[in-house]
Amino acid sequence: MGIIPTIIMVIAIAFQCVATVFALRLVRTTKYNSVWILFIIGFLLLSVMLVLLFEHFAGNIEIADGVFIIIGGTVLLCEAIGVMYAHKLFGYIDRLNRRQELYNKRLLTAILRTEESSRSRFARELHDGTGPLMSAAKMSLTALASEQRPEKRKELLDNTIRVIDEAIRSLREISNNMQPQVLEDFGLVGGLRNFIDKSVSLHNVRMDFATNLRSERFHSDVEVIFYRVICELINNSLKHSGCSSIALSLVLGDGMLIMEYADDGCGFELSEAADKGMGLSNISSRIDYLNGELVMEAQRGKGMRAGIKVDVRNALRSDRTTD
Repeated sequence: MGIIPTIIMVIAIAFQCVATVFALRLVRTTKYNSVWILFIIGFLLLSVMLVLLFEHFAGNIEIADGVFIIIGGTVLLCEAIGVMYAHKLFGYIDRLNRRQELYNKRLLTAILRTEESSRSRFARELHDGTGPLMSAAKMSLTALASEQRPEKRKELLDNTIRVIDEAIRSLREISNNMQPQVLEDFGLVGGLRNFIDKSVSLHNVRMDFATNLRSERFHSDVEVIFYRVICELINNSLKHSGCSSIALSLVLGDGMLIMEYADDGCGFELSEAADKGMGLSNISSRIDYLNGELVMEAQRGKGMRAGIKVDVRNALRSDRTTD
């Protein structure tokens, strides 16, 4: 036998031994280990057959042709049965993946609902507890301010009343952000317009909002998630990008609710956004909860764009907001 066939034979035997070692490890770590046992038997028999062929052609031993046929047939049989069992193994892996996805979905659902429940509870406590107390304090101070008092004390009372007014406004804003009652009263579009109007009044930014939605109402999960995601995007633009304009569109068509968002700010690298507290992972998780699609593009000096698409054919409500 020549040098090249000998080298090829040795390399083939070496690879068979390596494959056998890997198969032995897989026996211990996976279900349906009979698959790997069959492959191990096949690899070992194939290595034996290669050694016998090498010795036979080298003239060291005489082996009947029937021996090679038996060994080869056994190898083919082991490999064929192993492939059939491997199909079961892949099916088992697919089932595990589906179970994991279902578990993750249920876990995310529980987290989001717990979060919204906590927000609602805190908002009610602020609105029904702290709010009335602040209002009562303001009424008492207003009554005191109406009495004849020295100018210095009257000025002090007036300043205190202004501080309490600001605290009441702040409480209302916090309560509304935690539990946006405007969504329940006026729907998604009304809530977004209200948030945009407030943001424009506080920042020197132009915001264009285009939508074909009128009085359509969606399941509360859809409305709350779209509202919070869009508010998060706007807040990120206002806090981090230094943008001068924001464009937002929300379109319903063919049962799909599609949002497009863009700003002309400084942009950022998506890989670095997680370290800046921009809440992008939270946005992604919320859209995943709705089985939606999220596409986000950003580049330094070129602003950012985001697109969301969610199937809402089963989330439309029969009740509608009044215009």
